[in-house]
Parts: sequence; C-alpha cells; structure tokens
Amino acid sequence: MHTLRTALLPTLALLVLTAACSSSDGADEQLLTARQEKYCRQLGAWQKARDAARTTEAESSGYDEVEGFAQLALLTARPLRDESLGDGRTLGEATAQAMDNGDAEAEGRVVEYCAEAGFETLTR
Repeated sequence: MHTLRTALLPTLALLVLTAACSSSDGADEQLLTARQEKYCRQLGAWQKARDAARTTEAESSGYDEVEGFAQLALLTARPLRDESLGDGRTLGEATAQAMDNGDAEAEGRVVEYCAEAGFETLTR
C-alpha cells in the first residue's frame, strides 16, 4: 500500500499543478476579455461623442466632452497597450494616433481589434 501511495503522490501533485495552471489561464483569459470589452466600450463612447460634436456647437462651459471620452479610452487602453495590431503598431500607439491626431487608419485598426475580440457592436 505504501508503494502505491508513493507512486500516486507525484501523479496527483502533477494533476493539481496542471489544474491550477488551467484555472489560472482561464482567469487570465477572462481578465483579458473584460479589459477588451471595457476598452471597446470606451472607444465607442469616444466615437459617438466625437461624431455628435461634429454636428453640434461646442459647449460654452469650456469642458470638452470629446476630450474627456478620449482620456477615458486612453486609460482603459493602458493594460492592453502592448497588444500588437500588425505593421509594428501597438494598440496604445494606434489609440493615441486615432484620438490625438485624427488618424483614420489608426482608428480603423483599433475598431478592427475590437471586432476580432468580439466587440464590434460597441464601436462605430
């Protein structure tokens, strides 16, 4: 019986470690998905505010709503900033280019990123 326990102990330890890694990988995937959704939601809010600002006069209060949404989207991009979008660009770089410089190509790339992540309905 002692030999059987000795033989099973390493196998059980390996199973526990493998299960722990799998649940960790699942948690990491859930965290990534939550971050992507939050980013894409903020990107869509910025796009909506920007488009609305193009059709209405700016508020006299001095608060730039579009800038506020841009700042929120840039903050939500921070944990994802190193995600590659191809052509040597990262999500952080493309987001900054789209929001700060009005780069339509960069905006297209971040919208495509959201679509590939499954959140195409959150952006325009």
